[in-house]
Amino acid sequence: MSELGKTILTVEDERPIREMVRMSLEKAGFDVLEAEDGEQAMVTIADHRPDLVLVDWMLPGMSGIDLARRLKQDDATSELPIIMVSARGEEEDKIRGLEIGADDYVAKPFSPRELIARIKAVLRRTEPGGGEKLLQSRGLVLDASSHRVTANDKVLSMGPTEFKLLRFLMSHPERVYSRAQLLDNVWGANVYVEERTVDVHIRRLRKVLTPTGHENLIQTVRGSGYRFSEQY
Repeated sequence: MSELGKTILTVEDERPIREMVRMSLEKAGFDVLEAEDGEQAMVTIADHRPDLVLVDWMLPGMSGIDLARRLKQDDATSELPIIMVSARGEEEDKIRGLEIGADDYVAKPFSPRELIARIKAVLRRTEPGGGEKLLQSRGLVLDASSHRVTANDKVLSMGPTEFKLLRFLMSHPERVYSRAQLLDNVWGANVYVEERTVDVHIRRLRKVLTPTGHENLIQTVRGSGYRFSEQY
């Protein structure tokens, strides 16, 4: 067992890159699993259940983006943190990766220090909190101890980042937070994440809340940021 007790699966078809990532992660105290393609990754995830998956965008057969989409659409793996890794550095590609459910995006070439910092940041923000009181608003209930959100007694399925974002906003009702403030409080200070990432996760959170009519609780304050409010 590693010092951190966390296992990372790296899905990469280029062996030199896999070996570089493995050496860097093991040096940082992580346990490492490897897969050469999406199909092998699915089997490895089913057998070993890693704590986070690094997925290269360009994979033989099933693409990295398709693998990430499949993992997020499956209830058994929907909360598994994913970091996309790719030589495609255009902003639209980053947004696409985030919109299908990835928790972060790292562009090649990257330094081992940056990669490890991003992994640690994602793991911190996706760990469920415990010992906190229930947060409730108009039939929407967030239970941090069980990491569960219900709306009108219906369990809602959302990603770990959306959960933490909702928990933070519900904990500070009526207060407006800028994108930069949300990044600091939800993603953590000194994390390499663009402010536009906040908009992506806000949209995903609203999408989850829409079927039960709670999307209006997450409000956009033009020119300022976002707030949680019961006053529509």
